[in-house]
Amino acid sequence: MNNFNRADVLRILHITPRQLSGWQRAGLVAVGETFSFYDLLQLKKVRDLREQKVRPSVIRESLRAMQEAVSGMENPFIEASSFRMGSRLAFRHEGKALEPIKGQFVMDFEESGNVVLEERSVRAIAAPQTASEFFNRGVALEDDPGSQEQAIEAYHKVLEIASDFAPAHINLGTLHYNSQDYESAEFHYRKAIECDPRYALAYFDLGNVLDETGRIPEAILAYNTALQLAPTYADAHYNIALAYERTRETRKALAHWRAYTKLDVSGPWAIHARNQVRRILDGEKLRVVFRKR
Repeated sequence: MNNFNRADVLRILHITPRQLSGWQRAGLVAVGETFSFYDLLQLKKVRDLREQKVRPSVIRESLRAMQEAVSGMENPFIEASSFRMGSRLAFRHEGKALEPIKGQFVMDFEESGNVVLEERSVRAIAAPQTASEFFNRGVALEDDPGSQEQAIEAYHKVLEIASDFAPAHINLGTLHYNSQDYESAEFHYRKAIECDPRYALAYFDLGNVLDETGRIPEAILAYNTALQLAPTYADAHYNIALAYERTRETRKALAHWRAYTKLDVSGPWAIHARNQVRRILDGEKLRVVFRKR
């Protein structure tokens, strides 16, 4: 991935040295003198939001809350689309709009009363030029079930411009996974890992494909790698527990069921995880009694 120096960033984004330094001090982008392509995308989004009068503290807290709300998400500005909602910031992810600080799903409307989806479809008609513009187009098209092929085309355009854009591989993999094209999904998840070996979400998604195609030991390895990178990745704990159940390694499954119940105390899957913990513990007690007899 190309690196950009400070002068490049100021020239490309048309911002001042004071703005860049201020955003770095506010924790909106990593402090340093060189910037990756991802940093450039993040800074562009920060610039646009600041022009809309969204406060740096709101941006910072929204990013942190979104990472906590969606397991495995590392950079919400890259992996989801965002929009201003009054003085707050909301994100569109997997067809839903979420205000992450309050943890509330929101109606996807602009202040003018027009549905944002309409405005987004107008933007999609305009010809994108950069990798980030093609990526944003792909994210917007994914929300429309009838536009999946166009979304795939948009993500391929991203990779033509920036071949190591890992989130584009992730989104392509997910589109293929949802259409049960597991071979293509696996290809893109593995490419995402090549682009970014510390991308926990890529290992998690790869684990799902391997699990779906019956390669359980390989799936367990992928889930374990995701958890090494992100120990609080609740969904990875859940899925690896299921995988260990299939390989009859109930003690290992128990550890991950317990981890999941600590990370998700009230979600719909938490009840199943707690039931699994009780079931395994009850089974272990019976085996202990049997051995004593």
